[in-house]
Amino acid sequence: MQIAQNTVATIDYTLTNDAGEVLDSSEGRGPMAYVHGVGAMIPGLEKELEGKAGGDNFDIRIAPEDAYGQRSEELIHAVPRAQLPPDAPVEPGVQFQAETPDGTHTLTVVKVEGDTVHMDANHPLAGVALNFKVDVREVREATAEEIEHGHAHGKGGQEH
Repeated sequence: MQIAQNTVATIDYTLTNDAGEVLDSSEGRGPMAYVHGVGAMIPGLEKELEGKAGGDNFDIRIAPEDAYGQRSEELIHAVPRAQLPPDAPVEPGVQFQAETPDGTHTLTVVKVEGDTVHMDANHPLAGVALNFKVDVREVREATAEEIEHGHAHGKGGQEH
């Protein structure tokens, strides 16, 4: 069976940046299963997986536009320190979760100037080309429940 809309694909992968640094991997966690075609995967990787079958393996470089997009300086905001939890550490690199009408977003502190905290709402991998080494383990039809929920269930159905 080939990977297509509403199939569950189980893959092993290693993700690196152009410098060869490992950013993520299924190694040690077991393969990742996902429902194809429901937006659970970055567009460039999902496109490359389309039509693959169990036993296929490949390497792919995905441009930022087909991954997490380009960085946008418009997504860096200055906020008063008083808007953050009083007991939270506030220093560059610390991340906060913010609830917005568009869902939950991760904000990263990039600079602190007195009582002003500069927060970056870009995805941490925005502007980064992603290199994947992928081994397709198996492909099966998704159940109606998996399609409705938008993720695979059962063994290998962990969300990464």
